[in-house]
Amino acid sequence: MGSTWRKVTRALGLNLCVQVPREMLHEDDGGSRSAGSAVAASSITSSPAGSMGASELRALMPTTSGGHRLSKSGSRSSKKCAICLGSMKAGDGHALFTAECSHMFHFHCITSNVNHGNYVCPLCKATWKEIPLQAPLALGHPHHGRARVNPVLEDGRMHVVRRLSRADSANRRRPPHFPCYFYGSEPSSFNDDEPLDLEAAAARDLCQGRPEMVEVEIHPEFSAVAQSDCLENFAVLMHLKAPHATMNQSPRSNLSAGCTVPQNVRAPVDLVTVLDVSGSMAGTKLALLKRALSFLIQNLGPSDRLSVVAFSSTARRLIPLCRMCDSGRQQALQAVNSLVSSGGTNIADGLRKGFKVIEERRERNPVCSILLLSDGQDTYTFSSSVSGARRSQPDYKVLVPSSIHSSTAVSVHSFGFGADHDSAAMHAIAEISGGTFSFIESEGVLQDAFAQCIGGILSVVVQEMRLGVECVHPGVRLAPINSGSYRNQLLNDARTGFIYVGDLYADEERDFLISVNVPFAIEDIVLLKVACVYKDPVSKDTVRLPIKEVRIQRPQVVSSQTPSIEVDRERNRVQAAEAMSNARAAAERGFLSDAVSILEERRRILSESLAARASDGLCLALDAELREMQERMASRQRYEDSGRAYVLSGLSSHSWQRATARGDSTDGSSLLHSYQTPSMVEMLHRSQTLRHSPRRPAPPIQPNRSFPSRPRPR
Repeated sequence: MGSTWRKVTRALGLNLCVQVPREMLHEDDGGSRSAGSAVAASSITSSPAGSMGASELRALMPTTSGGHRLSKSGSRSSKKCAICLGSMKAGDGHALFTAECSHMFHFHCITSNVNHGNYVCPLCKATWKEIPLQAPLALGHPHHGRARVNPVLEDGRMHVVRRLSRADSANRRRPPHFPCYFYGSEPSSFNDDEPLDLEAAAARDLCQGRPEMVEVEIHPEFSAVAQSDCLENFAVLMHLKAPHATMNQSPRSNLSAGCTVPQNVRAPVDLVTVLDVSGSMAGTKLALLKRALSFLIQNLGPSDRLSVVAFSSTARRLIPLCRMCDSGRQQALQAVNSLVSSGGTNIADGLRKGFKVIEERRERNPVCSILLLSDGQDTYTFSSSVSGARRSQPDYKVLVPSSIHSSTAVSVHSFGFGADHDSAAMHAIAEISGGTFSFIESEGVLQDAFAQCIGGILSVVVQEMRLGVECVHPGVRLAPINSGSYRNQLLNDARTGFIYVGDLYADEERDFLISVNVPFAIEDIVLLKVACVYKDPVSKDTVRLPIKEVRIQRPQVVSSQTPSIEVDRERNRVQAAEAMSNARAAAERGFLSDAVSILEERRRILSESLAARASDGLCLALDAELREMQERMASRQRYEDSGRAYVLSGLSSHSWQRATARGDSTDGSSLLHSYQTPSMVEMLHRSQTLRHSPRRPAPPIQPNRSFPSRPRPR
């Protein structure tokens, strides 16, 4: 029977993948059929071959994309590509692709077929779970005859596209309206974000219970002032501490089978990553970026949504905002794995595209942030508009979309990667948007820097916080408020002041020094009333804390008293930050010796302070930071290479009182982690454990590869 069948197909010019008689299978496959054999395109065992009509045979014959019938198609043993009929010899200069149904094609032929929306085998019509993709990022640059796809990574931990397990696949709920955007045309409007998980939102409301409230502590510089004394710049410290992360869990708020991180009762996040994939990111940098993004994706919950934007000479959105359930995570990993490096650096276009994703989304999660990473300088925005002497002082505001300037809900956390990034631009972008700037000096800690940042973003417990201060005694007035980068306002003839704090991460703390004058008085007086209001991001409720009063005693005589160590500690921090800013200004003018002297003088004053003599931890950290800055300003070359970025990252950290990565600051042995929260530390530990784990075999995936493609006519 098998011999007869072979003669018939040979006579008809066919080599089809169809269901053949059992005897044939035994002859060809040695008595066992491979698990990867193709699904039958048609069953003809019930009809003798000789009885089939010509029209039926034509219907079984595969066609090209132009509709032409192929006289001979490739099977597992064929030496011709079923799409172009070209030879498929190994080592013939063409990449070959073997599908999971065991059929083989030229790589450039099958990727072209897939790019046209065909996700089934051209021969046996089996639907593929894993598809070959060419790179999505043309970015305006021709690839000069090479198929620009993802290179092979030898370290198994760097593979980011992984096939879902059978259990995960069964649980996938991929929305039908989500095509693979990372190789198709980009829509004109980004209103295609995946709908929010309303069931999870309802579950969060049910299990939230009564949330903790922000703690407010008030520390006057002195608890008593003599009746006859009249003081100027009397300091009052306002200390705020956010609630702990809520650990109550609901089954409906838990991650699905493929997720590794428990979903606490927290505010879900809309996150957009804006990634530099210019030519300078080639090699190890791009591989480490993919690994860091893989870590980020795996640590987002099913209610969080992620969009990926990549830029070089131009920007492109690879995937829309999609929920990080199993299917969304797989889609994001595939988009990340498709990244290739080429072209210049257009940071402004990347930010425009990233904010367009945020602005045009139909639905909104309570928390929203943009992560921006770049290793170079914008070669487009300033090259034509800034020239000569003006180039040294560009207006970095032009890099940021105007809508971000007025937005208080979207912060851009920027990451400067390596020695060649534009730290001044990245710092300015973060400052304008209310985000932080991190300096990633060592390529290997990129994942740790991301981990620390998202550890905070995934733990937002307070939004739109406003701290209000009102003078009570008629003789009291507020001095100008120094609140770092937080916006403040003085009203009513300096008798009322506001500080707009915004978001707080779980367990995060804020300190603000308010200076007032203390008038003559013969009895105890109330200087100030302090009010605090904010929004709970989970319940959306407005929370108003009880009003607190700042009262001081007014005895006739005050014996010697010690100033508040809390006030002294905060004054040290504020003055150290001012010294850093002044030193940076001197260094930018070329006076490095003056910059070093400014820092040295501040270290001397710091060492004599009350808090330093009490071995206060913050004072020790400030001294270590100032000393490190001195070393990085030792020469012009050292300052240009890393000093400027290190100082700017430190200023970002102190002005927002929020942790940033700089140098080794993510290392647990470093003193420079004063603002880290438990959520940041936990995520950072998770990253470092994964990063330092022994090498493991690569998971069973089919990574995209970089192969030469067939030359195409121009």
